[in-house]
Amino acid sequence: MNQGLNARMDQPRNQRFGMVIDLNSCVGCQTCTIACKHENDTPPGVQWRRVIDVELGRFPDVERLFLVTGCQHCAEPPCVPVCPTGATRQRADGLVTMDYDRCIGCGYCAVACPYQARTIAHEQNWYYGTPTVQEEQVAQKDRIGVANKCTFCIDRVDDGLAQGLTPGLDPDATPACANSCIATAIHFGDFADPDSNVSQLSGDGRAFQMHQELGTDPQIKYLYGLPGSMPGRERTADDVDDEALQDPDNPLAGQIQTFWDRRAAMNFTLGGMSTGLIIMAWLAHVTGLLAPGVLGAINLLAGVGMAVGLFFVFLEIARKFRFLYVLLRPQTSWMTRETYAVALFYPTLAADFLWPSEMLHLALAAEAAAFLYCQARILPAARGIPTWRAPLMPWMLLATGLFEGAGLLAIVASLFSGPAGAAALAAGAGGVLAVINAMLWRRYCATAQANGIGPLARNALAAVTLPLRLIGHALPLLGFALFLALWPDQPVPAAAACLVAGIGAVAGGVLWKFTVITKACHQQGFALPKVPQRGSGSRAAPARLVLGQRAVLPVRYCK
Repeated sequence: MNQGLNARMDQPRNQRFGMVIDLNSCVGCQTCTIACKHENDTPPGVQWRRVIDVELGRFPDVERLFLVTGCQHCAEPPCVPVCPTGATRQRADGLVTMDYDRCIGCGYCAVACPYQARTIAHEQNWYYGTPTVQEEQVAQKDRIGVANKCTFCIDRVDDGLAQGLTPGLDPDATPACANSCIATAIHFGDFADPDSNVSQLSGDGRAFQMHQELGTDPQIKYLYGLPGSMPGRERTADDVDDEALQDPDNPLAGQIQTFWDRRAAMNFTLGGMSTGLIIMAWLAHVTGLLAPGVLGAINLLAGVGMAVGLFFVFLEIARKFRFLYVLLRPQTSWMTRETYAVALFYPTLAADFLWPSEMLHLALAAEAAAFLYCQARILPAARGIPTWRAPLMPWMLLATGLFEGAGLLAIVASLFSGPAGAAALAAGAGGVLAVINAMLWRRYCATAQANGIGPLARNALAAVTLPLRLIGHALPLLGFALFLALWPDQPVPAAAACLVAGIGAVAGGVLWKFTVITKACHQQGFALPKVPQRGSGSRAAPARLVLGQRAVLPVRYCK
């Protein structure tokens, strides 16, 4: 069942449903979580509505609160444009929907979400090992192997609207989590209506949006202060510092994403180095340093490398028989555009192998460059992973792909005497690219904290920096320089230096790509820019004035 997928898609944007969650009122009872599971029949381990327990500060200045999380139904949802199939859409009223029959389970929407709101269940699990009668009755087989998330109970909203009810006020038209909240901490309504409950609650400036700096305009707003009651305060540096966020058990710290694993890293690695090799080989050919026959063999070898990388991506897809759906979103998804580049590349490769010509050589190099560029844009579009969306990431992927290509060309040229002239081009370009890649990595690490990369991910980057410097930057630079000093007078040691430098260039690219994609790949995590003024010590609520303007003792809240 694809809840609310087509309903109201063509209506004007005259409503904007969302939630206001009162941080002062939530008691962490998890009733909303259970109500959501009951309403939506989610399987074990899948929670569309979560409540995390947050502790701030250091004794005696401490505070505890509960943070309700889930899909924020952003006004500018980053999950929608990246989806290669169009399974993730946004309705006219702003709600973000899922078409389970079109999703291929690639996980792109999950890594694009900065709110950890997406899950993929790859198999049907049961609470007691074997299914109960109830579980069999409500099992949602169409949700296995595809992305799923909170829908704001779209069916309830749409059915209620059809009956003339008001979502957020009438229970039958209101999401289950808001209906069930025992503390009335969750409010649902229409932000487009200035008189609605949610507009009134969030209209006095005492509410914030999670990760507002990302430009997603999330439609869950958190109340941190109440007029005439609980005041709010700015978050201070010692509330959640780097030391606290280095603890992976801290609920605010982003966890390592598991949607894209080593199979994805293999695609980025093999795809980048193969396209880089094609581009470098073409440059060697047009400068007269590589014979047409050798160019054809290198292009064929690179095409095989790309195919292996694409096969790993195919293994990553949960619904493999739907893989052609990846072609459906070329207008926004870089994954779709990469697929179109592949669709052009392999016919050109076959034609160039059978009927080689300068025009086909050029077309193949251009299509390889298009593939590399698409890959360089795929990771930055995954805005839920700070290490991937960093501004330097596309430049690093482009520069590394070319560097790896120069390294592979150097390896080929050093092993075979035929293309020996191409080694000079590989060494010259490789030396320049070694310096460029070293500078990019240095800048990337230096600006990591400023770009929102958390301490856990920064630790992973720091752990790989020294090996990358030695193997992936210094070794190729020295090897290529030694080759240029020895060639052509001492061909044997020159070839050895070129071989070692090429291996270092390729190894360095593999090292940092696998690190960034599988280790330094922590999700955005959660943030509290402002919080209620409550707790103990300096966090305690200030004195209040009551009847007759009599001062009373401060009320200290410590839940």
